[in-house]
Amino acid sequence: MFFKNKKKSFVVYTAGAAVLKEVAAPVVAVDDEIRQLASEMLDAMRVFNGIGLAAPQYGKSLRLVVFDVPMENSTGTPGEEYLLPQMPFAVINPEIIARSGKTEERDEGCLSVPDIYAPVVRPASVVFRAQMLDGEFIELECGGLLGRCIQHELDHLDGFLFTDRLSTAAENAIRGDLNRLKSIGQSCNYRRISGK
Repeated sequence: MFFKNKKKSFVVYTAGAAVLKEVAAPVVAVDDEIRQLASEMLDAMRVFNGIGLAAPQYGKSLRLVVFDVPMENSTGTPGEEYLLPQMPFAVINPEIIARSGKTEERDEGCLSVPDIYAPVVRPASVVFRAQMLDGEFIELECGGLLGRCIQHELDHLDGFLFTDRLSTAAENAIRGDLNRLKSIGQSCNYRRISGK
């Protein structure tokens, strides 16, 4: 934990950090430590103006993700109808068990790749399985921004950034910016720090 002027500060790890390339370990039990980590991650996500944050981005190689996708982005899938009203929330050991055949291309950004955006092709919807912090197990089809956010955040749990999913042309377009980000990141151990 980092402190700055007696205010709580939060850290998000950026492209180049080793923790972002690891396959995260399953969460064995939902205990007070996991609940505290989820709470800190929700605060960090808000401080950095994100809609999702995976534990590896927070420096913890665990299969834990927090979400805060705006309600107005619903496309009407059952998962959106059920989950969007519950925002923000955390999930434990999430997995995608099915993907739609239809794909969509949309610009993505990432708290770990600040100020860089590029088009990523992903399935239009996914079936998502996870455990909520209260112990409830869910298995729901999610589309729209939530479905995309789930795919993006679960990539982090397997060591992938959205930049690993780009076409050759999109990758070439951002290569210089990404190299600069990694170079800058070396001087601060690939961490962004922000206070409340």
